[in-house]
Amino acid sequence: MPHIHEKIDFTVEVFIVYNNKVLLRKHDKYDIWLSVGGHIELNENPNEAAIREVKEEVGIDIELYKEKDQPLFKRDDYGELIPPQFMDIYKINDTHKHITLVYFAISSTDKIIQSTREESEELKWFSSEELKDGKFGIRDEIRNYAQTALNKLSN
Repeated sequence: MPHIHEKIDFTVEVFIVYNNKVLLRKHDKYDIWLSVGGHIELNENPNEAAIREVKEEVGIDIELYKEKDQPLFKRDDYGELIPPQFMDIYKINDTHKHITLVYFAISSTDKIIQSTREESEELKWFSSEELKDGKFGIRDEIRNYAQTALNKLSN
């Protein structure tokens, strides 16, 4: 997806949990472990973007996580969205930033159908122990989000 604005874009990241493991992908361009995600398009809300990005990139249907005591109200002209678990901002280059809404989600399968359009160098379901293992070189913020997702969504 091309950038919507020259200075800043909104994006989503989704930390998907299945069977006490969390899915990370090694980004083909940046060669770092990240979650699944991408840009929010003009015709969608952040929840729709999170679900779409996961389906496009890894072929998995997900259910976004929300706190159990959090009702979502809807009527014809109004609808509440599942809020992100975290938000962050980072520089893409000297003139462009991304604001990212970080979601957690549950999958009913670990079977990945990788997109040919957005290939990842590697996809891996990480256990809590593997997240702590320094051999993977996972950035601190990614490890924190992934571990928090596991803590909230594991059996």
